Amino acid sequence: MGLTMDVQKENSMIKQKQMLSDHFMALSQVKETGKKVAYTFVPGNLTELITAFDMLPVYPEINSLQSGMRKKSGDFIREAEDVGYPEDVCSYVKCDIGMMLQGNIGPTDQLLPSPDILLLSYTGCFVFMKWFENLRRLYPHAEIAMLHIPYQADGRVDPAAVKYIKDQLTKDVIPKFEKVAGKRLSDTVLAECLSRSAVAEDLLMNVFESARHKPSPIDAYFGGVYYIGPIFTSFRGSPACVGYYEELWKEVQYRIAHKLGPITPDGAITEEKYRLVVEGPPNWTNFRDFWKLFYDHGAVFVGSTYTRVGGLYDYGFRHSPDDPLGSLAEYCLGCYTNRNLPQRIELIEKFITDCDADGLVINSIKSCNSFSAGQLAMMRDIEERRGIPVGFIETDLVDPRYYSYSNIKNRLDSFFQMLEQRKELQPRARVIA
Repeated sequence: MGLTMDVQKENSMIKQKQMLSDHFMALSQVKETGKKVAYTFVPGNLTELITAFDMLPVYPEINSLQSGMRKKSGDFIREAEDVGYPEDVCSYVKCDIGMMLQGNIGPTDQLLPSPDILLLSYTGCFVFMKWFENLRRLYPHAEIAMLHIPYQADGRVDPAAVKYIKDQLTKDVIPKFEKVAGKRLSDTVLAECLSRSAVAEDLLMNVFESARHKPSPIDAYFGGVYYIGPIFTSFRGSPACVGYYEELWKEVQYRIAHKLGPITPDGAITEEKYRLVVEGPPNWTNFRDFWKLFYDHGAVFVGSTYTRVGGLYDYGFRHSPDDPLGSLAEYCLGCYTNRNLPQRIELIEKFITDCDADGLVINSIKSCNSFSAGQLAMMRDIEERRGIPVGFIETDLVDPRYYSYSNIKNRLDSFFQMLEQRKELQPRARVIA
């Protein structure tokens, strides 16, 4: 394919790390630059709108997961519980509140600025609303903008819901942003951002659909959480975001051409034994050990629902400059956690079919009802429809008290035994696509 790069360098990872470093540096310098700051959430985020106002976004749940990966979340959670947050509250929330109570020093050890505006885009998670009520108490001078996103109860995007969201954007959200930014929204700048978003979204889907190859050149779960970083956080709509996905896609094309498996912390997977689909977020406090439990068995994830939590492009949606506000509305409506159970099951089944998966893993998160509610029903439905083994494990997002290595390993060992027995009974040729 004419590609000569050394994939072991993972140029895209280096690029993403620099993008994040520059972003947190910019956040630490807002007093000098005068830039305004918007706190918002990942699912259904309006990054292009924030960028069009030349503001900087902060995503509280990203700070929490970063704190979890850096082994800081346990201390923050205890801080929040000491002031009255119950044990069963979402650990993202407690980690975020605890971090703020300890001075709001972010994951990069730099001070995070206070928000000028709190933008709540409410997509399928009731906790978001309560979370922002608490942030409102911590930041009483911040402007508040709430965008209500109707749940897809009947499994389709209703034109009336799109109009409802567009009306909220026009009459409430954008005027509040204009007030904080001190300038009018530029339709031209917003359209340019949306055009770049569509390019990045096409490239991301190329990457995810590459998992249909055998061996898969990517791990769509543990690698996938890195792949979605730029597009679901601060960078969608920027030239840097497009540059990242161009680099990533080149690396994936190289792996496809050379029939290489995904790269893990211990090197590339040399033998793909099991192709899996996973439902639910990963555990962040023991992320590497958690991943190792799978790649030690030669297991590669070829489909993941969690990597659609910020937005879903599998059925053709792309942001569009032709109808900017309608495009933003459809994006918010389509997020994974805003979809009903039949839609979620349909997506899992699509992954299993498209990528010829051997089994399904469900990671039930103790403190996340947005994902965990209904997972047992989903498990039974997939088992009946597909007749494949399903592994069910339990962890948490960032509370280290709910990660039990031995319990998880025991359950996964049994799951892999089922997969192996099934392979022996139903041998299938591993054909290179």
